[in-house]
Amino acid sequence: MNRRKALAGSLAVLALLASACTGTGGSAEGADAEAPDDPSAVKGSITVLTHRTDLVQDGTMKKYAAEFNKTHPGVKVEFDALTDYEGEVKIRMNTENYGDVLMIPAVIEKKDYPRFFASLGSEAERSATYRFTDYATVDGKVYGQSPIGVVPGFVYNRKTWSAAGVTDWPTTPDAFLDALRAIRSKTDAVPYYTNFKDMWPLTQWTNVNGSVGCDPDATTRLAEGDPWAEGADLRVADTLLYDIVRGGLAEKDPTTTNWEASKAKLAKGEIATMWLGSWAVVQLRAAAEQAGSDPADIGFMPFPAQKDGAFCAVTSPDYQQAVNVHSDNKAAARAWIDWFTDTSGYAAANLALSPLKDAPLPDVLKPYEERGVELIDLDDTKGGEVKTIDNRSEVGIYKPDYRQELVDLARGAREGSLDGFFDDLGERWAEARDSLGS
Repeated sequence: MNRRKALAGSLAVLALLASACTGTGGSAEGADAEAPDDPSAVKGSITVLTHRTDLVQDGTMKKYAAEFNKTHPGVKVEFDALTDYEGEVKIRMNTENYGDVLMIPAVIEKKDYPRFFASLGSEAERSATYRFTDYATVDGKVYGQSPIGVVPGFVYNRKTWSAAGVTDWPTTPDAFLDALRAIRSKTDAVPYYTNFKDMWPLTQWTNVNGSVGCDPDATTRLAEGDPWAEGADLRVADTLLYDIVRGGLAEKDPTTTNWEASKAKLAKGEIATMWLGSWAVVQLRAAAEQAGSDPADIGFMPFPAQKDGAFCAVTSPDYQQAVNVHSDNKAAARAWIDWFTDTSGYAAANLALSPLKDAPLPDVLKPYEERGVELIDLDDTKGGEVKTIDNRSEVGIYKPDYRQELVDLARGAREGSLDGFFDDLGERWAEARDSLGS
């Protein structure tokens, strides 16, 4: 019943957003935010909505704006940092006043991007230079650009793993479980930490999709098949999470986890491993410095599966920046997005994958490069369709609920079998897919 209420709420929000765009918003649909020919000639004041409250509070974003002004002196940049970014922005988008530049909130379906955002150009042109363009493409036009890319993996404490006698990356889920068992028996560390209570870290497990089979069409397969069929990537991922918890290899009481505290604990070796993404490494290394530990102890490894003797890891965009289709300063807003993506150094500062295809890999991914981990850029052509199926099925592969239920099942707080759990997910997914004619 809770899932149904949540779905009804989401659909109500979407209905409000859609109705907000049928008036004055409709006339702006399809507008372009063209790149300025002369950066110094661009003028105007823009407001940039951001979820990076930390970077606004510590003055980092102000420094970025100062650097931007060296080439765009006629543009005044102000930042509006939102703690509950998704919640606040979806309310603002019932009006035309949702900043000049913003990250595209998850509640907006891809097909509706032209209603809310100005085009940045054709996919044919932008895909030659940038990663992730298909994530924001509608009818051949691109409506958003992520300033960084992320790669999923296990963030781990090298010192703790070495103390348990494990120095090589496990190549199978069974070998990974053996490594966690060795950590449990030979150290005092919690082998794996779910971050169950904070919820959002559990959604990171969906990013295994594509890595097991080294399949760039993994998203398409979600739209067309059963994500929990035998051997499917999500079934492999969810089975590993289940086995970790079932085997007593995670924290004793998942309901008491704490994300902020977990960073310091992993940095000090009290926690051995967490499944997150490359974005987390810089935060964990900073936590190590604050704790008086060695930042070099923080390692990063791919999901334990190989194809033809090689690991694979999928790449995906972070929030995508977009220009408000109603902005009176589209040229200035577009100038900010181009500069922030191409010139700011934001990706490098966050040890993140650059959206520029010709950029070198960040230091955190050098071990991946050295060991031949193949980075897979997923085809997101059917990404919007997958999200629609997900919402209609009430499964929530991009939400934490079903993996909380999986963890509860594994620790005995919920009745049922793992096969029955997967069968239920698959049936609901198929019913939703069939109702859409997919």
